[in-house]
Amino acid sequence: MHWVRVGTTDLLECGECDGTWMEAATFERLCADREGQAALLPTRAAPVPADTAVGPAGPVHYRPCPRCGKLMNRINFGRLSGTVVDVCRGHGTFLDRGELHQVVRFIMEGGLDRARQAERDQLIEEQRRLQALGRGPTQLSAAESLGNWNELSLRRFLAALFERS
Repeated sequence: MHWVRVGTTDLLECGECDGTWMEAATFERLCADREGQAALLPTRAAPVPADTAVGPAGPVHYRPCPRCGKLMNRINFGRLSGTVVDVCRGHGTFLDRGELHQVVRFIMEGGLDRARQAERDQLIEEQRRLQALGRGPTQLSAAESLGNWNELSLRRFLAALFERS
């Protein structure tokens, strides 16, 4: 692996697999920096061929972090991008061949904004669901709920005792 600088972004590239390692702070900065993102996208004059395979073929492979050696977590970047990247929480992100371009395109096309909105919508829906459960006609009072729980626990306890005999 060797360090390269693209625009203002330092990347560690693997000559064997064409993968890219980015330190955690660098990756966070890239996600917020439109100019840095644009520098990483291929130009229109040199498009990526359609038949170019992106990502690992075959079984899932968990990579060790180049800094600490622990296996990294595989996550879908932005939860919606469809690009699964390898992340060591404290050290950085490894992107397989082509994934850096996919991540940058996702960000530039508003993917992170859509992901944030989807997360907000999900939280609002969960709050509505919990409120509806709290007002539902079948909801038991606290005493009824406690009584049913105790009765069920007693039945399980007695069944367990009889099984031991």
